Amino acid sequence: MSPWNFLDHPEFIAASRAGSVAVSIHPEGQACMRVGIIAHLKYPISEPFAGGLEMHTHMLARLLRQAGHDVRLYAAEGSDPALSPETMGPPTGEPQTQLALEHIALAEHRAYKRILQKLRIDPPDVIHNNSLHYLPVDVAHLLPAPMLTVLHTPPFPELRNAVAEQLPEALPLLAVSASVAQEWRPWRKDVEIVPNGVELDRFRAMNHSVPRNHALWYGRMVPEKGPHLAIDAARMAGMPLRMAGAICDTDYWHGEVAPRLGGAISYIGHLDHASLAEELAAAAVAVCTPRWEEPFGLVVAEALASGTPVAGFARGALPQILDAECGVLAPADDVPALARSIRAAAGLSRAACRRRAESICDAGTMIAAYEAAYLALLQRRPLPGGRVASQSL
Repeated sequence: MSPWNFLDHPEFIAASRAGSVAVSIHPEGQACMRVGIIAHLKYPISEPFAGGLEMHTHMLARLLRQAGHDVRLYAAEGSDPALSPETMGPPTGEPQTQLALEHIALAEHRAYKRILQKLRIDPPDVIHNNSLHYLPVDVAHLLPAPMLTVLHTPPFPELRNAVAEQLPEALPLLAVSASVAQEWRPWRKDVEIVPNGVELDRFRAMNHSVPRNHALWYGRMVPEKGPHLAIDAARMAGMPLRMAGAICDTDYWHGEVAPRLGGAISYIGHLDHASLAEELAAAAVAVCTPRWEEPFGLVVAEALASGTPVAGFARGALPQILDAECGVLAPADDVPALARSIRAAAGLSRAACRRRAESICDAGTMIAAYEAAYLALLQRRPLPGGRVASQSL
């Protein structure tokens, strides 16, 4: 169920009276919208998730459907059939060579072009752009439906240039954290924030008497996530470390991660979400080692929801998510300081971690904010053809 009823929402009432909302009424009394979600195409939107963006997009589509909306997901092949995705070709993955990079760039351009053609021919009420590609941003003002672009990344040249060339009213933006919004402000000063959330009921502290004496690291095995530094810090802290996640960069894996495994350091594979929740609940501390300005850190939110304190590098959004009751941060790339943070964080209150997640990381709050943003878009930009809500208020 939606966190609140649209029919009582001031923006819905105002937009309906202005004749600018194209929605229908759900049998249970909710207002429903047709939402087209443009996914990131590097990996399928399916479990086991390659990373946080894939998990987020899967959750977004599911929860909007649960709230009564008609959701169309445009994604890579291999995405979860339960979401009824419109697939746009094979996942493009991570480039390992310059030739691969050029091939991926061309494949992604063609795939996003096909998505945008579909959105022009059969537009939804609102488009939610969860991709990291420049093309949807470039043509947002030409689409028949309003598009909300969510910034899941710090600026990089192609996306930054596309954003800078659009008028603010033609390209509504939201950021997933205050740190991401701040990084984008040289190009757009009006970026609002909808923090990411997680489904709290999927993460619960494990009730057992087995002592927790190990740390957990999970994520994509790529240099910017820094798993090799987590290994070094765990060894220095004298704490066993379990590691999980997709091996996305094989050169990095074989050069930096695999040689460090052994003894108290183990790789447990690429886990589905249920297995990951069990691992988080069983860990004494979760370790997060971004080597870039981490846009949000869903791994942090999921750890807190599990009642597991976090030790990590103070980069990106981590200082905004964690407080002194649920995490201990070290300066970026400072392995000895991270080792001290691991030992200190393991002693924090697990109840305080869960409270922190409930207060700032609830997916229900996130979905409600997106729904309000969609309604605001519909209020500002009537859809073509004069379509209006079928109900009278």
